[in-house]
Amino acid sequence: MRYGSLVIEKKEYVALKQLLNLAESYKEPTRKQSVLRLEKELETAIISNEEEMPEDVIRFNSEVVVATADGWENSFELVSPTESNFSNKKISILTPMGLAVIGYAKGDVIDWEFPGGSKSLEIKDVKQIQKVK
Repeated sequence: MRYGSLVIEKKEYVALKQLLNLAESYKEPTRKQSVLRLEKELETAIISNEEEMPEDVIRFNSEVVVATADGWENSFELVSPTESNFSNKKISILTPMGLAVIGYAKGDVIDWEFPGGSKSLEIKDVKQIQKVK
């Protein structure tokens, strides 16, 4: 892990905690397990101010490229649940993939449980998309 722990921006940390509280009622085992694992990882996360956030850390609205050792690769934008649109490659933070990658950095390898089984994902690239506020 590049930074030793997840790195989360302060405002995004608050939003993420609120979303995770809503998600605790999930019944589907893989999704519930993902929520619980992220909650545990957040206990030791590095919480940073906006201006201190490393550019290579996955956060809300980051464009991400992930790959597995068997040659599978995928790119997507990590978004809030209301912006999720699978056909436009906008993946909700509350999907197993979103829960797996938030706070990790380019070059990190994550072992995570997905609906199709356990996978080891490498973060190949991270780009920050600046949203108009």
